Amino acid sequence: MPMEKTFNAAEAEARISAQWIDQKVGRAGANARAGAEAFSIMIPPPNVTGSLHMGHAFNNTLQDILIRWHRMRGHDVLWQVGTDHAGIATQMVVERELAKAKAPSRREMGREAFLDKVWQWKAQSGGTIINQLQRLGASCDWDREAFTMSGNFPDAVVKVFVDMYTKGLIYRGKRLVNWDPHFETAISDLEVENVEVAGHMWHFKYRLANGETYEYIEKDEDGAVILREKRDYISIATTRPETMLGDGAVAVHPSDARYKAIIGKMVHLPLCDRLIPIIADEYPDPTFGSGAVKITGAHDFNDYQVAKRNTLPCYRLMDTRAQMRSDGAPYADCVARAREIAAGAATSEAEVDSLNLVPEKYRGLDRFEARKAVIADINALGLCVSTLMSEIDPETGSEHLTREPFVEAKKIMQPFGDRSKVVIEPMLTDQWFVDTAKIVEPALEAVRSGATKIMPESGEKTYFHWLENIEPWCISRQLWWGHQIPVWYDADGNHYCAATEAEAQALAKGQPLTRDPDVLDTWFSSGLWPIGTLGWPEQTDELARYFPTSTLITGADIIFFWVARMMMMQLAVVDQVPFKTVYLHGLVRDAKGKKMSKSLGNVIDPLEIIDEFGADALRFANAAMASLGGTLKLDTQRIAGYRNFGTKLWNACRFAEMNGVWEGHATQSAPPEATATANKWIIGETAKTLAEVDAALSDYRFDTAADALYKFVWGKVCDWYVEFAKPLFDGADAAETRATMAWVLDQSMILLHPMMPFITEELWATTGTRAKLLVHTDWPNHSLNLVDAEADLEMNWAIKLIDEIRSARAQVHVPVGLKCDLVATELSAAARIAWDRNESLIKRLARVETLTEGTSPKGSIALALEGAAFAIPLAGLIDIAEEKSRLTKAMEKLGKEIGGLKGRLNNPNFAVSAPEEVVEEARANLEAREDEASKLQAALNRLAEIG
Repeated sequence: MPMEKTFNAAEAEARISAQWIDQKVGRAGANARAGAEAFSIMIPPPNVTGSLHMGHAFNNTLQDILIRWHRMRGHDVLWQVGTDHAGIATQMVVERELAKAKAPSRREMGREAFLDKVWQWKAQSGGTIINQLQRLGASCDWDREAFTMSGNFPDAVVKVFVDMYTKGLIYRGKRLVNWDPHFETAISDLEVENVEVAGHMWHFKYRLANGETYEYIEKDEDGAVILREKRDYISIATTRPETMLGDGAVAVHPSDARYKAIIGKMVHLPLCDRLIPIIADEYPDPTFGSGAVKITGAHDFNDYQVAKRNTLPCYRLMDTRAQMRSDGAPYADCVARAREIAAGAATSEAEVDSLNLVPEKYRGLDRFEARKAVIADINALGLCVSTLMSEIDPETGSEHLTREPFVEAKKIMQPFGDRSKVVIEPMLTDQWFVDTAKIVEPALEAVRSGATKIMPESGEKTYFHWLENIEPWCISRQLWWGHQIPVWYDADGNHYCAATEAEAQALAKGQPLTRDPDVLDTWFSSGLWPIGTLGWPEQTDELARYFPTSTLITGADIIFFWVARMMMMQLAVVDQVPFKTVYLHGLVRDAKGKKMSKSLGNVIDPLEIIDEFGADALRFANAAMASLGGTLKLDTQRIAGYRNFGTKLWNACRFAEMNGVWEGHATQSAPPEATATANKWIIGETAKTLAEVDAALSDYRFDTAADALYKFVWGKVCDWYVEFAKPLFDGADAAETRATMAWVLDQSMILLHPMMPFITEELWATTGTRAKLLVHTDWPNHSLNLVDAEADLEMNWAIKLIDEIRSARAQVHVPVGLKCDLVATELSAAARIAWDRNESLIKRLARVETLTEGTSPKGSIALALEGAAFAIPLAGLIDIAEEKSRLTKAMEKLGKEIGGLKGRLNNPNFAVSAPEEVVEEARANLEAREDEASKLQAALNRLAEIG
């Protein structure tokens, strides 16, 4: 059946994908030679809630390129696929679906019923992203699809938790954490987005106890006194007045001369019937504001450290929804006990936590409502540090002075939950922690020693910086969906860590137990992804064959979330690195380098791209932009260009079909014996391209490999060899040329397959008798000995001459339809042979009428190449004066544009104030204009040479 005129991507991709899945082409070990070395990649597990976005498409394209390349080379390959249960994200999706359906809420239906709903949702919708990965062409082992909440994974997670607890690597403690009031759970620092917002700074008076006063002296930078007064208060500034109810002290810097006399004295905490001390600590900045800082250890991370250093009690003010606490004993009882603790009475963390120091009138208020009430009440007491404000009476014109509470408008960095988008509250809670300080060193040493290599090197620096400054890892989450913590409590609060409730009962000697309701941080279980997906804790064949894995390809943004944690966890659990190479890439941005966002309207949907251009075009674009450590700019125009690239190969194969190339063709691994120079040349070019692609992929230079393939397939094969072959089909070399073209096009399909698997698989099936699918066809191993130096020199000389003639004609606007004469002013013996053997080809492709030898005629363009010099007489082809005028006007116009762009870019205000993408666009425009001007100048120079 003759080939279709065009490749129907929509029809073919669905059919080919189904064929690959049906024939299990991606199964572990498929196409492996006996005794072959293993190559394995663990897919970064997408959230089960997710759908394919451009980051997934890019990341998985690179993985699939390596997987297909190694599989075709006969290696024992595994690309492990699976999804992450994504605790917060999944719980959020299911709760939203329940609300939409007006069903009972999570709390109304209870934990067990809610988890049933989650599993139902997972069964119905959880495979979306897997189906979309298959549309991209990912050749994973789909039969081994893993999920972090099923199979052996829960057993692996429990075993690791129990083992690490037993070794003292996991502990329970009361610490300050990021608390998400929407989800009512702790989240990690990495799940917090700090956003600059408009805020306020309020200044309040904390009066000294017993009516004491002190001399307050303010000096300027030169030491001159600018303010001297008696004060009975110390002034503090805060952006969060509602937290003052839990203050434990006021801190000043020990070197701050303004306050030396009152360090150790007590102040009245406004609105609260308590006294708190003035302490000296290095934390306050004496040059900022009043230099005095309120210390609220339970609701600020810096304050918490000050409180710990100075053994101050930390009083929690809010509940899980960030409302002011309404639990516990009456306020009077709690504050009485707090006074005793401040006076030195023995206490415990549990007792301090139980004390609710929120006055009755604020209890139950939302934190922001409480803020308004606190400000109003402090103002009513006259405790706002006030300032004189001048007002002009519009009727009389007289001035009135009033005192207003001093509030300072101020930009502040506010923490938001990356999923809930609500303001995060620092909260003192009981949580489970991994003592990362005890497991971090092997992860550092693995990279230092080279056991694991991180690419690019900037990734290593980030990795070291984070791990060398690592904090304890909070691994408990107050959610329902996830791996429930394997700990049980008795009535006295003692806890028992065990793999099962029966084992915990044995430890508790039969006491009634209640299981910890919390679940583990998603990153704890996904931190075990490499061994968990291979069957650990069982010692499976897959674990022996594919672990440690070969390569991890992932976004640089999760080097802390995931990469570092996998390193720590695998080394702590099985004492081996999880992967030998880590390839980190940045965010995929739009064509201007701008981050994609819905608000900017520049989000590119990979599925829409696949619908419009086909998966191959998107994949090739991903490979072409994957420069190591570079900015990833995705341009739909480039994607369209790569679709055309696929069409170019398709058309070359159709040309071959029309010339009988595929008749009786079967796959040949070795090239045919060639005598024609053009055939010997293209065989050598194929061998050189194979070497370039292999070297590039070995070094993870996907862009270099894509560039080499593009230049070879489009440039060498489709543009040149197809033209060279046309006259050979009618001569003595016809059979050899057909065999060579079939081999070269086969090699093109094979080399392109990892990047463009669909169109190449379709061509492979259409163009000959094949023993197996292209996905399992052997990768070439040709030697560079296939390069024929003489043929290489001759054909590249001919190509260079044709290019030079075409370029010269185009520069001076010789009409395409006109043929020109050529005068050889110099011709070496080798050049003469090259001309003689390729004369008809050169004349046809360069639109040359005749070649004569002699001196350069007046009004000619000069050309020079190795061993030869030529001239193109322009008489009768163009009006030289008119062409000079046209070029000069074009140069003048370009000069103005270049001057304007340089003026903008050299203006410091433009560089500082303009958005980064605008500056970048201006630079790109300048570069393009300068390049165009350079070409016009070269054309003018040519014309100037001929008078």
